[in-house]
Amino acid sequence: MKLYDLKGFEAIEILKGSFGIEWESLRVKNDGQLSLTPHPTVFGDKLKNPLVTTDFSESQIEIITPTFNKIDKAYDTFTILSDIVNNSLPDDEYLWFQSMPCILPPPNQIPIAKYPKEGKSSQKYREKLAQKYGLKKQMISGVHFNFSFSDYLIDKLFENNIEDISYKEFKNRIYLKISRNYIRYCWLIIYLTGSSIGFHKTYESDKIPLMDKKDNDDGYYSSQGPSFRNGSHGYKNLKALYPSYDTVEEFVKDINIFIENRDLSEAKELYSQIRLKPKNPDDLLNSLINDGIEYLEIRTLDINPFYKCGLVKHDMKFLHLFLIYMLIKEESDYSNWQIEAKINEENTAEMGYSDNLRLLKDGKKVKFKDWACDIIEEMYEMCEELNFDKADLTLNLMYNRILNKNLTYGQRLLKLISENGYINTHIQLSKNNKASSRYNLEKIDMSKSEELKKYVNIVLSGSKIFKNKE
Repeated sequence: MKLYDLKGFEAIEILKGSFGIEWESLRVKNDGQLSLTPHPTVFGDKLKNPLVTTDFSESQIEIITPTFNKIDKAYDTFTILSDIVNNSLPDDEYLWFQSMPCILPPPNQIPIAKYPKEGKSSQKYREKLAQKYGLKKQMISGVHFNFSFSDYLIDKLFENNIEDISYKEFKNRIYLKISRNYIRYCWLIIYLTGSSIGFHKTYESDKIPLMDKKDNDDGYYSSQGPSFRNGSHGYKNLKALYPSYDTVEEFVKDINIFIENRDLSEAKELYSQIRLKPKNPDDLLNSLINDGIEYLEIRTLDINPFYKCGLVKHDMKFLHLFLIYMLIKEESDYSNWQIEAKINEENTAEMGYSDNLRLLKDGKKVKFKDWACDIIEEMYEMCEELNFDKADLTLNLMYNRILNKNLTYGQRLLKLISENGYINTHIQLSKNNKASSRYNLEKIDMSKSEELKKYVNIVLSGSKIFKNKE
């Protein structure tokens, strides 16, 4: 593994970047039914609130953090925002801490997000998605991790570049290489963070045969795989689409072909594990061509049901290290790499806990556990050579999850669902997480916390919910 790209830099220079989190979650009642009320008025205008809005449905809250130059700051802000949102819901309403849906009503009762005149294009886009994929599939939720390197690091790398290319092209090449390698290896992230092992029969009853377990309350779940959401029957494009990631120009050309062939209605409908994000998202393809890649959006993470904000900090730290590893990892020249990557992604999602799982590596079958351990060992080597002093704890956690599947979120969840059922387990986890959020906020003296006060004022416009704490 060559480290020529990053050797000579201080660890702090490499680890700085831009980090942001987006999190979708359904609002549910205390019996596990989807809440059908409009987006809570306490959060104000969904078009104007920069931190809390809706995703596909009025019943689906989305939290969007600002960007920060350190992971710790992004994560800490995310936990504050999730605490505020969770604590601001009615007493009988909760955030659903699971990527797969709760108990759903008939499709015609699922409320698509409503927008005023200036947001009608967003509403029409959602209506088209509902017709194409069905409303129930739209209720699948997840966590997105947005990342870019610091301008300082890219500038310094560009200074050492010996090729006669523009700065924009150089920057594009960095993010394209990460994207190609991430697509190849995201199966490992699915195993390590997967937490969507079941669903209720009101989701899509024709998917029930995919599960090998059943509870007594119409819940179905799998003992074999960590992430139904990332499997072959998760939220995918109706047709497998493989755009080129060799250059931005080729990528844009392929997306335009998909749109012309009506495989996509517009560019943002490409449901890939990683997205190339431009400076101007409202003119995505033209901005990619004119401005280059601004940052990457990682879309693999399931909502973690065991923590009050649906995301564990060590998982986020590992993902950061993993993306650095994707930059320096040498690439295979195997021509069918995207097809192979999709097979590995779905097989891991559906069969990751099987001791007999084999993945494809340049056309040859290899043992899942052996390949996963090899990757972690290379990451240990990378962190040592780049002097990432505090990385061992994070890597140790991941290594142990590979060696012992019982330490994974999916297997921990399997035990709870086996004892209490799919819906009851997640209702209790959602209640626990809401109580944890409330407890955390009650410990903070708002009159002394300028940060909390700032975010309360943005999220809730100074709602009376928090007035008694000032």
